[in-house]
Amino acid sequence: MVDMSKRVALVAHDGKKEAMASWAYRRKRQLEQLSLCATGTTGSLLNDRLDLDIKRLKSGPQGGDAQLGAMIANGELDALIFFIDPLASLPHDVDVKSLVRLATLYDIPLALNQASAEAILSSL
Repeated sequence: MVDMSKRVALVAHDGKKEAMASWAYRRKRQLEQLSLCATGTTGSLLNDRLDLDIKRLKSGPQGGDAQLGAMIANGELDALIFFIDPLASLPHDVDVKSLVRLATLYDIPLALNQASAEAILSSL
């Protein structure tokens, strides 16, 4: 059973937003038992399609990645699920690397694709 007190962030690059929406649809029952937040566009997509209760942050390039980093550093996240697009050139790549670094530093489970997201969700 999923722990309702667990705080999970959901993020997806533009090229992976549909994959995130499909994955979240399949896992909706589990996700709705978590305290969720997401960066702007990802959060809007998931709210619109799945009617999940998600706290929306700013979009990633406009500060959402930094907000997530602060949440990790402040102990306010239990896991980060971030579907990255490894083939896309990203102008805010430095922010993405910072999130990966902070998740590693603070020992936060980090999923970068559907397979690792499944493992994290089942461990919660």
